[in-house]
Amino acid sequence: MPLEDLRERGDSSAAVGAPPTSVVIRARAGWVPIDLGELWRYRELIGFLALRDIQVRYKQTVLGVSWAVLQPFVTMVIFTVLFGLLLGQRNMPTVEGVPYPVSTYCALVPWQLFATALVSSGNSIVANQGLITKVYFPRMAVPIAPILAALLDFTIALAVLIGMMLVCGIVPGLAILTLPLFAALAVGTALAVSLWLSAINAIYRDVKHILPFIAQAWMFLTPVVYTTESILGNAPGWLHTFYGLNPMAGVVEGFRWALLSGSSPPPVMLLSSASVVALLLVGGMYFFRRVERSFSDLV
Repeated sequence: MPLEDLRERGDSSAAVGAPPTSVVIRARAGWVPIDLGELWRYRELIGFLALRDIQVRYKQTVLGVSWAVLQPFVTMVIFTVLFGLLLGQRNMPTVEGVPYPVSTYCALVPWQLFATALVSSGNSIVANQGLITKVYFPRMAVPIAPILAALLDFTIALAVLIGMMLVCGIVPGLAILTLPLFAALAVGTALAVSLWLSAINAIYRDVKHILPFIAQAWMFLTPVVYTTESILGNAPGWLHTFYGLNPMAGVVEGFRWALLSGSSPPPVMLLSSASVVALLLVGGMYFFRRVERSFSDLV
């Protein structure tokens, strides 16, 4: 329960030795404001939770952090073989002048960050019920921690991508300086969606079962194993804007442009993606804060 509306009760004229004043903790009615300062004060706890998630994820595993590379690599191989058989090597949906495996792996790097963060963060409130019901801390720290933990996998997969590019003789241009912006957009998208899903998951446990399906279906709606150019081509601008309502479309195409010097994403698509993320993030924060007062009873 949020620590708000603290009021001290007692007689200020009481003599020395009188019983100490009592403190009443009362939940605020209506929509609860977002306190980012409180999150910053608990930054060490968020870091501890993120480190714990990393340790739990790879504890007693044979391959360890290699899973961060193995998962997107296997996906890349499967679709390279599949599209090669169906479309032929000359018709692969890739960035012009870039081998299909590199183009697809480049898209899978930010996608894996988003998908991993989405599933783990969406289940975070229920998974940490023992902590939530015993200790007070800003509850928003719980879905944030898995997203920070997913950044480790992202960093490892990105290093492998850079190696693949160097082997293929692909040298990024100055556009690579924008890469942190697209990575931040991927993190923002994961956080925005996870705040909604983690809060709803505390109320309806069905969310836990549909999270993997959401991630899988979302991938096929995002230009990961194909490019936007291969499906939209010379489509009118409004269609690019509509497609940009999927914020990960702007992220994926932004990564390809920043690293592979492909065609730049249409500005309307990027603007549409960024606007959707901003709306989802602000709305998700307020919704999460409103629901969090009942987490102790729900989980």
